[in-house]
Amino acid sequence: MTVATGGGTGAPAVVAVVSAELFAEFFSGEDAERLRVVAERLGGSFARVDRLSDAALAEARIVITSWGVGPFDAAVLASLPKLELIAHTGATIKPFATDALFDRGVVVTQAGAGMARPVAEVSLAFTLALLHRMPEMHNALRAGGGWYDAEAVGVQREILDTPIAVIGASRTGRAYLELIRALGAEPLLVDPTIDEAAAEALGAELVPLDEALQRAEIVAVHAPTLPETHHLIGRRELALMRDGAGLVNTARSWLVDEAALIEELRRGRLSAAIDVFDEEPFAADSPFRTLPGVLVTPHRAAGTSQGRRRQGRIVVDEVEAFAQGHALAHAVDRDQLSSMA
Repeated sequence: MTVATGGGTGAPAVVAVVSAELFAEFFSGEDAERLRVVAERLGGSFARVDRLSDAALAEARIVITSWGVGPFDAAVLASLPKLELIAHTGATIKPFATDALFDRGVVVTQAGAGMARPVAEVSLAFTLALLHRMPEMHNALRAGGGWYDAEAVGVQREILDTPIAVIGASRTGRAYLELIRALGAEPLLVDPTIDEAAAEALGAELVPLDEALQRAEIVAVHAPTLPETHHLIGRRELALMRDGAGLVNTARSWLVDEAALIEELRRGRLSAAIDVFDEEPFAADSPFRTLPGVLVTPHRAAGTSQGRRRQGRIVVDEVEAFAQGHALAHAVDRDQLSSMA
């Protein structure tokens, strides 16, 4: 792929390894110009390329990445002798971050904060859909099996005064809490890293996981990906949920035992709205395609136009701060890798 330059003189000092399509989604004309200005300040030019193997990266001090970039292993790093910063347009850096990268002292930052609002909004949309039994009614009408069967659909509920369990006070969890509080829900927060005062400041009641599962009409998972959170919601935990309750997962499939969830959904005892799966894309014969009480989306909760531009703006802010010698707001160190999917 021919290098697309953005002005400036000399070899590219700032290089975006981002497809042309994604670059246009992430970076406004103004933000692209800011990248060019930073590159000039560093004594070079700005370029966009499609692959890490592109020769344009030979003099790069700052590399901007997106999904699909390969690992920065020893061989790649050998071709990037001047690399000082990687600024990732997404959230998790696990697919490309290596020990060799951190051993070299390269700084890594990411734009996950820009994804919290859209994911929280999808979680809210999922919550309302499950409370109002939209998946059951929609799927029944599409199947042509009649008009309305109250027994099959289940009890419809408003969000007002409804207990909703929020598993994890992550960035997205906090954004979701703000939204459901505004609509009058009764949030139950499960997070072992905060105390009752912190939960109260978020407008939620801090409770143990089992109690939250037993009390909530909707359980929304927003916990980090850690060894101890693998299948945090498993067969035992699903059994604790009250009949007719719903599970919302816009975080990671890691958090929920998918096989156990499918068993419960087949019984019709629970409903679910899910954006993340063990297998993506899931198979043509996946039960998720046919279960009546299920709403599914293809891992696109963060894919809003505003969110994409917000992510791009965060990246440019971080690149500017780094070039000016300022502290970064979203830097990620080696120890934080374990909490990323």
